[in-house]
Amino acid sequence: MNLPWLTILLLLPILGSVVVALLPGRLGGSLPKLVALGFSVLTLVLAIGVAVAYQPGTGLQFSEEVTWIELFGAHYALGLDGIGLTLVLLTVILTPIVMLASWEDGEAGRWGAKGLVAWMLALEGLSVGVFAATDVFLFYVFFEATLIPVYFMVAGYGGPRRVQAAVKFLLYSLLGGLVMLASVIGLYVVSADSEGGPTYLISELAQLDIGTTAGRWMFVGFFIAFAIKAPMFPVHTWLPDTTEQATPGTSVLLVSVLDKIGTFGMIRFCLEIFPEASRWATPVVVVLAVVSILYGALMAIGSQNISRLIAYTSVSHFGFIVLGIFVMNSQGLAGANLYMFNHGLSTAALFLVTGYLISRRGSARIEDFGGVEKVAPVLAGLMLVAGLSSLALPGLSPFVSELLVMVGAFVYSPWVAGFAVLGIVLAAIYVLWLYQRTMTGPVHAGVAGMRDLSLREIGALAPLVALIVALGFYPQPLLDVINPAVDHTLSQVEKSDPQPTVTEGKASE
Repeated sequence: MNLPWLTILLLLPILGSVVVALLPGRLGGSLPKLVALGFSVLTLVLAIGVAVAYQPGTGLQFSEEVTWIELFGAHYALGLDGIGLTLVLLTVILTPIVMLASWEDGEAGRWGAKGLVAWMLALEGLSVGVFAATDVFLFYVFFEATLIPVYFMVAGYGGPRRVQAAVKFLLYSLLGGLVMLASVIGLYVVSADSEGGPTYLISELAQLDIGTTAGRWMFVGFFIAFAIKAPMFPVHTWLPDTTEQATPGTSVLLVSVLDKIGTFGMIRFCLEIFPEASRWATPVVVVLAVVSILYGALMAIGSQNISRLIAYTSVSHFGFIVLGIFVMNSQGLAGANLYMFNHGLSTAALFLVTGYLISRRGSARIEDFGGVEKVAPVLAGLMLVAGLSSLALPGLSPFVSELLVMVGAFVYSPWVAGFAVLGIVLAAIYVLWLYQRTMTGPVHAGVAGMRDLSLREIGALAPLVALIVALGFYPQPLLDVINPAVDHTLSQVEKSDPQPTVTEGKASE
């Protein structure tokens, strides 16, 4: 009997969140954190088992399908292809790392450490559901449900303006969700008029003749929601405010996991269900992606707050991901998928190591630092690795992703690729400038007594650094999983790589 592995995988952390929440006491000492860490590690082990059993190139696997709301054509349907699998792995890898790194962050929060780790587990389970859902209605339910734990993680833990930041995040996200809901309803209307009756299964919707006008309007509804989530210019403004006020661990789960729902949704829904509309919108989306790349990089250079700077770098990086998706060739789309995973690792490392830096200094203002490498060399060294990873240094995992996206962009248009390259140059400026102003030079009076990283903090960062280096030199295992899914997506959108033109010359006599 085949077990419902994906259901178990998404329910296990949710069960863990309930168990942690029911533990006696407000703070409960280390027990809630140990229990939560145990559930997250168990989820990681189960996900690794699923990944090992996954067979690349054989389509959707571990499929589950049960009729949920027959009147709507909604199903409880789960399944994984290479794209979903890599994002599920990213989610389950980062959750225990964030818990270990945030061991002391929740003590002063509104609901104590117990509340923080319980919400983290809930977010992990719901995120797995988002990346595994193969029914649009089920995806929408998970999509909206992820807002709940993030709202409480931001509003309950972090800086003095955390409530305002949480409300802004929620309003933007709800606006996107409402726009997408209109398109979800539109899919019901279109499918109800078909021979098979109403359905929300992606596999069946992808075969429907939706119609040009209706398809384009519904595409816009989905794309707006995903652009807010991604986040893309000009609907990105909630992100810097949120990361500035949230704890480093919350920022990691927000940017490295939750925001990937936006780019994942563009591939799974926009391209596969609305191929004609995706091709129609490509010129505008590509321009927005390039603007996001350059705007995010320029804003990062001008930022005086470390957390806001990293947030703007992510706006730029998500621009690269969206660019890779919408150039619609195998290099760009494979690079975008790999970029989602690698960006999650590098941004997690950057948020965590700068979080340690900020908590020790009590300030996130860049001008309040200087000479940290002289008093905390391990912290400075790990920050340098995380920063170099963010600027896609060769030998670190984001380099391969960015290179593939740039190759795909060049195939699409040399002009687009040329403007996007400026984002790479600007990335070197903001990363190296940040390191120079905080880590080098004379020791600032405020950091003179700063302690270096503890063994626990180093242990939390070590897996990220190891993966960044390993995938920088050998990304093939992930590409072997991703490439078949990329080929399937391109076939759905009726795109293929351009063939080289060969001019036959006359044979010389």
